[in-house]
Amino acid sequence: MKKITAVILIAMLVSSCYKEDLLPVSEIVSQDLQINKASGIKLATTFVTDEVSMNVKMESSGTVSVKILDITNKVVSKETMQINAGDNILKVYTRALPKSAYRIALYDSGNNLIGITDFNKL
Repeated sequence: MKKITAVILIAMLVSSCYKEDLLPVSEIVSQDLQINKASGIKLATTFVTDEVSMNVKMESSGTVSVKILDITNKVVSKETMQINAGDNILKVYTRALPKSAYRIALYDSGNNLIGITDFNKL
C-alpha cells in the first residue's frame, strides 16, 4: 500500500497534478461562491479584515483588473491578474485599507466592467 501511495504522489508531482485538478469545478467551488452566469464576481463574505476571497468567472482565459473603490468611487487598490476560463478563486489583500465600506470591481482587458459588488472592511 505504501508503494502505491508513493507512486501516485510521485506521478502527481511530476505531472504537476493536484487533488484540485482531479475534481469537477462544482466540487472545488463551494456552493456559496458559485456563479450561475457566464461571467461575474462573487465574494465569500461581505465582511473582511485582511483579505477579500472571491470567485471570478470568465468565459475565456485572459487578463482581468480587480479594483477596490472607496465610498467616493476613488480607486484605492488595483491588481491585474491572469485567469482561466471558468471559475477562479482569488484573494485580494485589504490589510492596509482603513475600516470602511468599499466596492470591488472586475474589468476585462478592454477595461469593460464585468461585475461589481460591495464589502465592508472591519
